Amino acid sequence: MFLTGGGAILGVGIVTLDLVNQVESYPVEDAEIRALSQRRTRGGNVANSLGVLSQLGHVCRWVGTLADDDTSRWVCTDFARQGIDTSHAVVHPGGATPTSYITLSRATGSRTIVHHRDLPELDEEAFARVSLEGVGWVHFEGRNPVATGRMMDRARRFAPGIRVSLELEKPRDGIEVLLDRPDLILAGRAYAEALGFDAPDAFVADLMSRTQARLCVAAWGAAGATLAVRDGAIVHVPAEPPPCVLDTLAAGDTFNAGVIDALMRGLEPRTAVGQAVRLAGFKCGRIGLDGLVEEARRTGLVLV
Repeated sequence: MFLTGGGAILGVGIVTLDLVNQVESYPVEDAEIRALSQRRTRGGNVANSLGVLSQLGHVCRWVGTLADDDTSRWVCTDFARQGIDTSHAVVHPGGATPTSYITLSRATGSRTIVHHRDLPELDEEAFARVSLEGVGWVHFEGRNPVATGRMMDRARRFAPGIRVSLELEKPRDGIEVLLDRPDLILAGRAYAEALGFDAPDAFVADLMSRTQARLCVAAWGAAGATLAVRDGAIVHVPAEPPPCVLDTLAAGDTFNAGVIDALMRGLEPRTAVGQAVRLAGFKCGRIGLDGLVEEARRTGLVLV
């Protein structure tokens, strides 16, 4: 079966404090408006994906860097609430937890993010201290390319049967050095468009020509998703939008979790991406990630 795997999922990436202000519609410059609501939540791409994967029944671990502040302690408590292990996180004295200030438009469901971060990235020395015992899958954010490449190499060296996935959310200097290392590449529309592609089929074909990954998937928002299997055809999976789009924040992270979950459970790539599309579409019709999977199943969404 395609990329089937057991064991825990280790996610490598950043974590943020997200401050989300919902507004009636996005303000014009220099305006002063009142928020309809405000919430504080844990953010970060891999961190969000692990939250969904935990809801789907997987044992999850997160590794990254933390500040030595009250917010990071709150972040770790929130991870623990979802059953996600953070025991290998690296704490840096001083500094502050990264923050994302998010404006969420009720009119469109779109979100605008202003991010601030001054913590160092996770390095390969810290990753070398992470036990891979019991880990069946490692999912990386596509950042800090040189160090991330060495982390991937270590995972392969010390756990030869491990599955490795890489998220390419946006272009970064030197990110191409990572393309030959993962089994699965999950690319975002912003990354593709920054490379000059305006259609997912052409992008996925190009990406597949530049990697040895067994599966490449491009999430294209309201246009659905496109996938290519090594030596196979390019396949498009239509979007399944909700009746009303309320919140697109973390929809891509939900999609990535849906793909990883389905592949680990033995689904073929087209079916796995179909499940991910359904789950991401359902997420766009509700606020936040808490209780997402339970609610999806309760309302009849078909998941593995």
